[in-house]
Amino acid sequence: MIDLVIVAAFVAYAIYSGLSARRKASTGLQEYFLAGRTIKGWRAGVSMAATQFAADTPLLVVGLIASGGIFLIWQLWVYGIAFLMMGFVFAVHWRRAGVLTDAEFTELRYSARGALALRTVKALYYGTLINCVVLAFVLVAAVRIAEVFLPWHEWLNADLYQSLLQLTRATGLSIGNTATGLDADVSTTNNLISIVALMSFTLFYSATGGLRSVIATDVVQFTLAMIGTLAYAFVMVNATGGLSGLSERIVEIYGQAKATELLSFSPTGEALLLPFLVIIALQWFFQMNSDGTGYLAQRSMACRTDRDARVAAVVFSWLQIVLRSLIWIVIGLGLLVLYPFDPQAAHSDNFIAAREILFVQGIDDLLQPGLRGLMLTGLLAALASTVDTHLNWGASYWSNDLYDRLVCRAWLKRTPGNRELVWVARWSNVLILVLALIIMSQLGSIQQGWKMSLLLGAGTGSVLVLRWLWERINLYSELAAIVVALIASGFLLHFFPEPDQEWLRLALMALLSTVAAVGITFLTPATDPHVLSAFYRRVKPVGWWRKAAIANNEESDIPLIRFRRDVILVATGSASLLFMLVGIGRLLVGAPGESILVSLLLVAIAIAAIPFWWSAIVKQDALDQHGA
Repeated sequence: MIDLVIVAAFVAYAIYSGLSARRKASTGLQEYFLAGRTIKGWRAGVSMAATQFAADTPLLVVGLIASGGIFLIWQLWVYGIAFLMMGFVFAVHWRRAGVLTDAEFTELRYSARGALALRTVKALYYGTLINCVVLAFVLVAAVRIAEVFLPWHEWLNADLYQSLLQLTRATGLSIGNTATGLDADVSTTNNLISIVALMSFTLFYSATGGLRSVIATDVVQFTLAMIGTLAYAFVMVNATGGLSGLSERIVEIYGQAKATELLSFSPTGEALLLPFLVIIALQWFFQMNSDGTGYLAQRSMACRTDRDARVAAVVFSWLQIVLRSLIWIVIGLGLLVLYPFDPQAAHSDNFIAAREILFVQGIDDLLQPGLRGLMLTGLLAALASTVDTHLNWGASYWSNDLYDRLVCRAWLKRTPGNRELVWVARWSNVLILVLALIIMSQLGSIQQGWKMSLLLGAGTGSVLVLRWLWERINLYSELAAIVVALIASGFLLHFFPEPDQEWLRLALMALLSTVAAVGITFLTPATDPHVLSAFYRRVKPVGWWRKAAIANNEESDIPLIRFRRDVILVATGSASLLFMLVGIGRLLVGAPGESILVSLLLVAIAIAAIPFWWSAIVKQDALDQHGA
């Protein structure tokens, strides 16, 4: 009963947040999607972390550890570089741009009639295709949770449930049934009921209160999720005999060689070295959020000041990469001890799905009432925070870029009212959710959906960054990258289908899209100098903006000087972040024979680097003041 009370309390709070923010959210899209640009930096950062926490991410981490060890989580950690690049370079630019969506940014940055066409393509590509794919594998995580904790066939009236079961059989759907042993139709029926209930709740407060209600629930969600996860980790440590014995137990169960692979933070063989270097070098840069595009940019644009935008990105990075990762590593390794597996079976998709669900199964098996309710609430809230963000973000494209700009202003030649746009935004939430559910029904595991989104995003990452740094990039550059990503992804998945070829797919996609984007840049007309000059005056971008700087009566090397300074901040911030993670991680659960001195040295370097980037957060230097 106490578990249900905790869950009910969060549901009530989320509904209250939606209703309390409804009046302000209904006044216009700026209030609905950006909360009137009044969000404090720490709240925006926690909201980013809550969205990235997701219900799917801890399950994904558990699956990665089982299939290849701690080393595989670098595929997530390396994004810390991109998050800090967003904070020290791009977050302030997003604020100054004053746009509502990154698709709207297209018409601010580029000239020519094709700018509207590109804006429309991006609204569909990011707001529909990629957004719905990401939402889909988040919903796969919802199914994993529901399978364990929500047995509707035991709770509902028998006649009512039989009617729902017959309806499921008539549709021919199959969702779930990965590890619970239930009949496929019963499992699908349970999961459909769970998804409808969870999504209806999330859709209500998200569509009603806009970004204000999303952020309000995100802060509570992240707090609950971290408290619950920390409690889960403590219980896990006790169940496995303590941290000091965790590594030894893994050696006993899996043998020295396999244990070293599972516990290592670095590649354990020459065969893994090249893939590791490719991931470290490319994946943080060649991805769909490389410049913050999407909900990260949305949070930056919603901040009160430039400083708040920087604070948001740094708070997000440390919560996301260091705090939550260390806790999840302990839980993931503990599950290896409590639920051993045969290493020979570690390469099938069914194996990955079965290991992913163990994160939820462990909650049910190990936690007492109260703690179990807290952790379940944290997972449900994590799911809700991710879904509400993607619904809100996706709806911004549909209402602002497609309905307002394309349908009303370009086609119908009329200006829609604010309340009309807000209602379009609210109904867009419903459409996006339906599309995500259709995609979700075709996914086997969270990793499968995640890898699909990685490949699509890898095709556009470089041009998203270059458009801020290089004035010669034009709208045809972005369009070329999107077209190449859509075409090449199918070929790459067909010719390089194996899991261990992911690094090769990523490298080829990055190469093809970047060559296409840069090549098209030189073969097509440059952006109108007046447009570039106005953009530079408004945003003050860094990098290679020599002509625009001169047009605005600035010294030609000022943008490049700012860029060099920002690169140093990103480098020192990334070293501090990643060295702290690896150093503490090795001290907690290091592989047998690893040097404690090396771990302590990594932590010391991380601490020593903090002053170099912290000063950029608490104050603005003369160059920033000049460019504000």
